[in-house]
Amino acid sequence: MGTREPGEVFGPRMTLFADVLSVGLATAVACLPVVTVPAALSTACAVLRGAGEGQPATAGRYFAVLRRRLRAGDLAAGAVALLGALLFAADLALAGAGLPGAQLFAVAAGAIGAAALAVGLGACARPESLTDWRAALRESAGDSVRDLGGSGLVLLAVATGVLCAWMLVPLAFLAPGPLALALTAVHIRRAGMSKS
Repeated sequence: MGTREPGEVFGPRMTLFADVLSVGLATAVACLPVVTVPAALSTACAVLRGAGEGQPATAGRYFAVLRRRLRAGDLAAGAVALLGALLFAADLALAGAGLPGAQLFAVAAGAIGAAALAVGLGACARPESLTDWRAALRESAGDSVRDLGGSGLVLLAVATGVLCAWMLVPLAFLAPGPLALALTAVHIRRAGMSKS
């Protein structure tokens, strides 16, 4: 536990909370074009990971890292994620249309969608996502299989964000910060498990 520095009004926990909110708001702004969502979350996780190594977790550092890393591969990853989400929504709409076997199909589609979401978000938390999305996805898929508890934590973080946004819509704009923090924490947890 850290102690307060001379002249510091709040302790280290409040500083972490403020940093997460700052990075979360910057991430929410970067997510607005939609195809930038994977790059925005990946950058937020990198900035929060850096905070554990003594680097500042500020919106300014966030945008500096995002500017340096934004490339065609990031936009392609965003386009693939957007197409996957649209396909999932279309599949669920078809299942709700009352076709034969729709209930079984909806359960299967839900399970596949949850697994894809856990792998995709896990890839955003991996350092490889800053340079190589394929490697990040490959490693995240392996992590998701080896650590089902971590995958459950990722899905629980998403469900919590969705529930908060559903209860109070303006909270949707604050959700990326805590989500990035949760993704980073699960990644650090997995890294610790693989070392032991």
